[in-house]
Order: sequence, then structure tokens, then C-alpha cells
Amino acid sequence: MGKDVEVGNEYSLKDYQDPPPAPFIDPEELGQWSFYRAIIAEFVATLLFLYVTVLTVIGYKSQTDPHVTGTDACGGVGILGIAWAFGGMIFILVYCTAGISGGHINPAVTFGLFLARKVSLVRAIMYMVAQCLGAICGCGLVKAFQKAYYVRYGGGANELADGYSKGTGLGAEIIGTFVLVYTVFSATDPKRNARDSHVPVLAPLPIGFAVFMVHLATIPVTGTGINPARSFGAAVIYGKDKAWDDQWIFWVGPFIGAAIAAIYHQFILRAGALKALGSQRSNA
Repeated sequence: MGKDVEVGNEYSLKDYQDPPPAPFIDPEELGQWSFYRAIIAEFVATLLFLYVTVLTVIGYKSQTDPHVTGTDACGGVGILGIAWAFGGMIFILVYCTAGISGGHINPAVTFGLFLARKVSLVRAIMYMVAQCLGAICGCGLVKAFQKAYYVRYGGGANELADGYSKGTGLGAEIIGTFVLVYTVFSATDPKRNARDSHVPVLAPLPIGFAVFMVHLATIPVTGTGINPARSFGAAVIYGKDKAWDDQWIFWVGPFIGAAIAAIYHQFILRAGALKALGSQRSNA
């Protein structure tokens, strides 16, 4: 089992070497079928994610609506069930697509991995476009199947809850996304797999649990975005002004949280700054 060894300002590993960073712009990707296959996988995964989770949200609201005869205020899956739906779907979809596209299913995750030079700019942009289109199509399917319920119960759109300031909502999105993206980096860290290979790590499981736990904490505040595609797709199909009033929170917050997670993991936990300094001194 390899161990980290610090010698003065040098930082080395006995049996592990970081893979090279992804090119900032890689035009060769555009000629590879694997690139387009990954984009299709991101589109389909995000579509399925929104379809199942938004249906769960609308189903819960329809089962507990006090204005409808025969409903039970204590019925439905509850916040716990909604959180399980989001976390469980992420677990399933990351497991299914990790070997094809990396299983991002979230522009904030893609952005964090881009900052860490895990994906190229071209791939990051195309992933984000595919994710947003997938989210729109997923919500569109929900509306097509349950149009009356979809409009009546808000279409699963993220909105800042009454009693909370925009700053509180933004902070909740930043911290929630930080938890998610930090978990993604830790669960997929190749150094950890090389050094602790005796400990089997199923990456989709902690990622799904991170989504589950964040939803438990922030559903009462913002409905839990932490995924700009999820918030954008629901707002586009719902189409009401209220869904767009605070839409910026569900983009700015996740992107800031993802950036902080990338910097924290790569430059503090992985000592990226120390290794860069050692490389510069060696070249000098």
C-alpha cells in the first residue's frame, strides 16, 4: 500500500502517479464516437433523473393536498421519500453511466471536474448542454403524462421558501453542492483506489448518499437544487414567473460550491499547490 511521503518541499508517492490533466481544448474528441456516446448517456441519464424525481415530488403533493377530498396530510412519501428518490436515482444512474461518460448528470459536477482538469472545455460544455436538454425533456414527459397535477403542484420547480432570504438560499445551495462535489472527488480519486485497493469503494453509493443527505437538509429552504440542469429544466417546462424569480440562485450557488470543492480537494487535500511548487523548483 503506497503512502504519501514528504521530503522538505518535495512530495512523492511510492507507487502512484497522477494521470496527466485533460487538455484544455481537445479537438480530437470531436472525431471520436466515444465522445458522442458519452453525451447521449448524459442526456438520457438526466432525462430519467428528472422524470422519476419530479414525478415523486408531484405525487407527494397530490397525496397530501388539504384542498382535495380523500387526501391525507400525513400520507405520501414525505420529505424523506423525496430525498431517497433523488439520492437513489443518482446512485442508479451514476452506476449505469460511470463507465461511459463518468456519470456527471449535473453541470455543477462537470464544472468542478473541468476546474480540476479532469475533462476538457469542449466535453464540459457539451455535457452541460446535454444535461440541460435532458432535464427539459424529462420534465416534459412528466407534464405530458400528468398535465393537471403538474401545473397545480408547481412542476417540481425549485423556489426559495417563504421566510428565507436570498442570501440564505444561496448559502444553502453553495454548501449543499460543496458536499456533493467533494464526495464525487473523494469517491472517484484514483490515488485513493491505488493506495487503498484493499478497501472496495463503490463510488456511486457515497455520491447517492450525499445527494440524499443534502436534500434532507435543504428541501425546506430551496427545494434543493444543487444541480442547475434540474432547476432549469423544471422552470422551462413549468413556465411560471415564480419559478424564474430566483433561478440565478440555482446556478450561481452550485457553481460556487463546485469550485470551492475542486480547490479544496485538489490543492489542499491532494497538495496540488505543493506538488506544483516542487515541480517549478526542479525545473529551475
